[in-house]
Amino acid sequence: MEEAGGAELVVQAPAKVNLNLRILGKRSDGYHDLDSVMQKITLADTISLRCSKQPGIRLSCVGADLPEDDSNLVWKAAAAFLKASNRTADCGVSIVLEKHIPVAAGLGGGSSDAGAVLTGLNQLLRTQLSEDALVDIGRSLGADVPFFVVSHDAVRATGIGDRMIPVPPLCDCSLLLVNPGFSVSTAWVYKNFTLTRADKDSNLCDSRKNDNLSGSPYPLFNDLEKVTIARYPELAAIKSFLLDNGAAGALMSGSGPTVFGIFPDSPAAALENLRRCGDELTQKYGQGVFVTRPAVGRGEVA
Repeated sequence: MEEAGGAELVVQAPAKVNLNLRILGKRSDGYHDLDSVMQKITLADTISLRCSKQPGIRLSCVGADLPEDDSNLVWKAAAAFLKASNRTADCGVSIVLEKHIPVAAGLGGGSSDAGAVLTGLNQLLRTQLSEDALVDIGRSLGADVPFFVVSHDAVRATGIGDRMIPVPPLCDCSLLLVNPGFSVSTAWVYKNFTLTRADKDSNLCDSRKNDNLSGSPYPLFNDLEKVTIARYPELAAIKSFLLDNGAAGALMSGSGPTVFGIFPDSPAAALENLRRCGDELTQKYGQGVFVTRPAVGRGEVA
């Protein structure tokens, strides 16, 4: 087959932001049930896939100090796909991962990389696994991976994030992402999230106070903000700076620590606010500041 002789595919793995995130409860399997609107954005990692007749997986990571062995989620995704498609014995995969999305930042970078490997290998190997089958594989790898398997730009996700319905995506705006330069453990945040009605009501009240001005078709709130900001109060300062300097809405994404501000395309002053705000934050956070936009369609380059 042609794919066993060195065919190559380059895919883009987009980051995401959570426009809202409600934690409903902890499950017996250790995951949490959630209800979240997730939006893909144009900030993306680049993954090159090449197949060969030599079995095995070879991984190279560029731009981040990540493991290049079977502890990497990208490696696990390739192994899971080859097993599911019965190609483990006759096909090998070489993967080059170029990281642009900050690691452990609440932007879903690792999950997106895994999802891109699943969809990319399905195309490259002409396996024709259904989207539902790919979602099943993704579910076994992590709660966010199924979102990066489906083609929708924005979804409302429930369950552990694997039950999804498409929703209208953000449009006519830019997103200013601010990553303060430290990582936050998702497991730590969930472990320290106290699921009490009092805490939840208080948190939602605080985070929803600017909903009508958010620039988003969805209310901006995140149940995990309270946990992460309590440990890293700098995130509250970033959020306030965005809101005070032209952002129509601002929120921490996922378990953090990345905070994003929404800047509408109009009026013209909004673009100047975006530029000025981005310049000031870049002076403090350097390469941790990104100007991006909501993604439109799956980004793949042959």
